[in-house]
Amino acid sequence: MSRILIVEDELSIAELEKDYLELSGFKVEIANNGTEGLSRALSEDFDLLILDVMLPGVDGFEICRQVRETKDIPIIMVSAKKDDIDKIRGLGLGADDYVTKPFSPGELMARVKAHLARYDRLTSEAVPKNDILEIRGITIDKTSRRVTVNGVEKPFTVKEFDLLTFLAEHPNHVYTKDELFEQIWGMESMGDVATVTVHIKKIREKIEADTSNPQYIETIWGVGYRFKL
Repeated sequence: MSRILIVEDELSIAELEKDYLELSGFKVEIANNGTEGLSRALSEDFDLLILDVMLPGVDGFEICRQVRETKDIPIIMVSAKKDDIDKIRGLGLGADDYVTKPFSPGELMARVKAHLARYDRLTSEAVPKNDILEIRGITIDKTSRRVTVNGVEKPFTVKEFDLLTFLAEHPNHVYTKDELFEQIWGMESMGDVATVTVHIKKIREKIEADTSNPQYIETIWGVGYRFKL
């Protein structure tokens, strides 16, 4: 539920805005003066601010300026002034919208929803998504380097994780032990293929329900291993 702060010294207007927004499912709080509004806007977590321009204590322009220095949330400024210079000033300080009184509560609600939707979209696009492989109950999160099997996280060493990930990213491809050693350890095996065998055994113990009948990493006798889809 989005949390909205209304900074408005005319209580009747603030209460009307609050009622309409709460009917749409928002959690709304009111600050009746600029000093309180600035303090709460900076110290608490709100998803959107509605700022009246003319406020006792600290005006809406100053609140907008200080909030925008530290927070990237939608700010809608409200004023009885229709002068373009005030709109330009408010938007120049970082406000996302400027609404002139009188306005219908429905108009304000529509603008609130539009700005919240826009910010949600922008922030979700800005957050990088984890690179994840999902194969028949196994989830390999390459970003956080975590492996879960049927919802249960399993501890993996660095090389175990790298080996499992490499095989899972190349399903149904048969690799020799020498090839796997070179891919994961970054050097020619020089006959030390037993390292691969040991790591495959440890991986199977963590991902297979029955290690004697593996369903993921299959041994191709006389050749090497492959990850089955």
